[in-house]
Amino acid sequence: MNNQTLIVYQFSTLHQILKEIHHIFNFDIVEAENSQLLKTKIKDLKNYIIITRKNVLNFEHQVIFNFGPIKIYKLVEIINIELMKKNFNIQSSISIKSYTINQNSREMSSKDKNLKLTEKEVNTIIYLSRFKKPVNTEELEKNVWQYQSNIETHTVETHIYRLRKKILRKFNDNNFIVSKKNGYQIS
Repeated sequence: MNNQTLIVYQFSTLHQILKEIHHIFNFDIVEAENSQLLKTKIKDLKNYIIITRKNVLNFEHQVIFNFGPIKIYKLVEIINIELMKKNFNIQSSISIKSYTINQNSREMSSKDKNLKLTEKEVNTIIYLSRFKKPVNTEELEKNVWQYQSNIETHTVETHIYRLRKKILRKFNDNNFIVSKKNGYQIS
């Protein structure tokens, strides 16, 4: 859990306690005494949560600490769980062209339309999206399907054909995955 930050907002006592035992944490701890300072702190952070006594309007990723007393290890557990949930949600959504691919739900969406995908379809789209050039069938077999290159199969071609048909039917997009002379590419 690197580069994670816990921002303690308007809760000086808690900040002091956490700073005293900071060496046991897998996250950085900073304090913000007011909303302007809070805005400044989160401006450059991608992976953070705010711990506060009450909800702070217009700020995401908050843990409201309006209960007590609590054992410190239980508080640390709550913080770690919130950081993991946040990371899980961030990592699950990928934008490709005008689409969002949700790896958790295995859905592709654009505007108000959603398309259910298989795990291999999601993996294929994500793999193809990493390259600006066409990816050949052998590379897809090896890196998405984990097939040996000496096996004769048309698995990749069949899956991509079906995936392209699904995308065409749902989004009327015949050019999301294009077939090139030397492989497949997300255009």
